[in-house]
Amino acid sequence: MGVGVSLVLIALGAVFTFAVSATMSGINLSTLGIILMTVGSIGLVTALLFWESYAPFSSWRARRVGVERVAVDIDPR
Repeated sequence: MGVGVSLVLIALGAVFTFAVSATMSGINLSTLGIILMTVGSIGLVTALLFWESYAPFSSWRARRVGVERVAVDIDPR
């Protein structure tokens, strides 16, 4: 689950929790909204932790590239 999906889940959960006042038998929409916001938040934190360029423990490392200079003798005597 990426950052985008996590943000969509958080937004849907907020809508169900705070904006919808409809009632349904068997489903509490406020509880569903809290569950969606929780899952979205966990997904967002997980996505940020494993983001390659952001994670402090990722496998990507900046590597310094060096140039080796070699002296060549042109006049072989």
